[in-house]
Amino acid sequence: MGDDDNLKWGRSTVDTVCPLDCPDACSLAVTVEKGKVLRIDGSHAHDATNGYICAKVRRFSERVYGEARIPYPLVRDGGRDGEFRKASWDDALDLIASRMEAIRDEWGAEAILPFSYGGSNGLLTQDTTDARLFRQFGTSRLARTVCAMPTSTANQALYGKMPGVTYSDYRYARLIIVWGANPSSSGVHLIPHIKAAQAAGAALVVIDPRRTNLARQADIHLAVKPGTDVVVALAIHRFLFKQGLADQEFLDEHANGAAQLRERASEWTIDHAASVAGLDPELLENVAEMYADISPAVIRCGWGLERNRNGGNAALAVLALPTVAGKFGVRGGGYSMSNSGAWRHSPEDWIGVPEPDTRLVNMNHLGRALLDYRDPPVQMLFVYNCNPAVTMPNQNKVLEGLARQDLFTVVFDQVMTDTAALADVVLPATTFLESYDIVTSYGLSTMQLAKPAIDAVGEARPNVEVFAELANRLGLAASGEHGTDVETLLAVTGTMPDEVGRDLMGAGIVTDPAGGAPIQFVDVSPRTPDGKVQLFPEALDHQTPSGLYRYQEHPATDEYPLSLISPATEKTINSSLGELRRGPASLHMHPDDAEPRGLSTGDTVRMFNPLGEVHSPLRLNPDMRRGTVGLPKGLWRMSTLNGSTANALVSDDLTDIGGGAVFNDVRVEVARVVTVSLDAEDVSKWSAGSGDGVH
Repeated sequence: MGDDDNLKWGRSTVDTVCPLDCPDACSLAVTVEKGKVLRIDGSHAHDATNGYICAKVRRFSERVYGEARIPYPLVRDGGRDGEFRKASWDDALDLIASRMEAIRDEWGAEAILPFSYGGSNGLLTQDTTDARLFRQFGTSRLARTVCAMPTSTANQALYGKMPGVTYSDYRYARLIIVWGANPSSSGVHLIPHIKAAQAAGAALVVIDPRRTNLARQADIHLAVKPGTDVVVALAIHRFLFKQGLADQEFLDEHANGAAQLRERASEWTIDHAASVAGLDPELLENVAEMYADISPAVIRCGWGLERNRNGGNAALAVLALPTVAGKFGVRGGGYSMSNSGAWRHSPEDWIGVPEPDTRLVNMNHLGRALLDYRDPPVQMLFVYNCNPAVTMPNQNKVLEGLARQDLFTVVFDQVMTDTAALADVVLPATTFLESYDIVTSYGLSTMQLAKPAIDAVGEARPNVEVFAELANRLGLAASGEHGTDVETLLAVTGTMPDEVGRDLMGAGIVTDPAGGAPIQFVDVSPRTPDGKVQLFPEALDHQTPSGLYRYQEHPATDEYPLSLISPATEKTINSSLGELRRGPASLHMHPDDAEPRGLSTGDTVRMFNPLGEVHSPLRLNPDMRRGTVGLPKGLWRMSTLNGSTANALVSDDLTDIGGGAVFNDVRVEVARVVTVSLDAEDVSKWSAGSGDGVH
């Protein structure tokens, strides 16, 4: 279509970027007609995107204009069982401000708990005006640990978050190990580079409990038992040390703590680790030999392996492998996980208010905080950028807490989530298509400018504006406060190096100073205090229940013999877009586990343990590991038959390092409820390998 046709139809294209929780941060071309989004495509502004985006983002306009979209502020009258009524922004914000002041005066400001998670946000929509407000007011603080904290803590301790091997350099690797990740579903732009490497002769190893699409294409698939990644990695370490294949020269020059790591790995023979992890010892030894012999070799360490009691130690052991084997210093060699540390900026550069020494609440303990905390009890929960009713562990305890008659809950979101449905005040937020933001990729090393493609739908407002207005009502807004997304955009870019801010505002995209494709230990080095890899960080050893590189066995019982995992799927990003899912999600089980239970595809089953139960249709899936069942991550309550999700079965225990959630550390039993027929919409596409790597 030509320019004249576009003018005739009032059609234009806006270049922007996707901020949703995926490593790729795709560049987008949004076609707008008469003020409405007509189509969302990938653009070529970001080389990695190359015009291709996932189906989830292509259909994002269904969220923008969907029935679940919150059109205006809502206030509940008549207590917890009352009905919502339409309110003006002034009335809603005045009510929130007056309640905050009343709670502070009676209970102290720590009785207010802000609750958010920033996986699908840029630099403006979290930790700008919101952080200033809550810090100045003196509320409780939130430890945002529900995802990535164990792996991030391990990466920080070992390498100081040194930038990793970028996607384009995978084609130079001759061995690729994808461990705890499924880029077919999350980080899809890595797949062409893996295929290019395979075409050039590279070997591929996938370590995941399920036989994903990528696992089918691998030379070796290690279907590890959930929670045992640490012993598999330690067995490879022991093999390298024992066989004289560790790169001692590299260790002497660039690392500390190799002797302690070697000692901790010494008990994990190939046979011992294979027995614990449920693997063929010959296959495990083959992987160890391949990793020793083949270079360049790269490990893609995902987040799936962290979600259990051994998650932090698993990440440490996996990320330490390239140091022990000496795989750095060549293009396509080393590791990649998160490149969030590629940029040196920090929210502290622009928040402008020091963090107070107030109560710190681990977000995985939300149920405890709402029901058990005293001195003071939580009297207000302010939720934004998050849907804790379905994303936090121990779901039934969280729901019980949210149902408290004396709790005042504010939810600021784009759509009517399960959490918003339980709130006292609901505020409508803009989507990334309706406001400015700055988006950094954590899979690559780019920063992009998000620009609004359309005006705000209904009465939705950007985060920065709402928190600035609330601060003004509370008498906290300082002179010159940045109260709009444009003003905050300029303030944040003003803290960056001149060339970065200039290029971002001009071209809309900028690559990190290392060039976007660094060779580890050539172009980038560890960002630790002494510039060396810390293979045995003593501080973590003292903080970890059993010490570093230790394995904690799960106290499984005959009563609950099955492991439950909750991988991401092609339908949602965490719980975002969960409102668009049609029909109930299926529980996936290996046929060999179904046979002794008398179960088959189409049965309605109850999956249960002492914390709760979930009712769902059953899908037999030979790609599941025996002894492991799976229900998708990110489900809303409407996507199961009894309103409980997998998180109803997850304890609020914490990982060994980093205080993370143990979503894949669950033991359950499964039994039939009734038999029903499934149509095609009910059956998810797990047999095609969708979903994030899980352990």
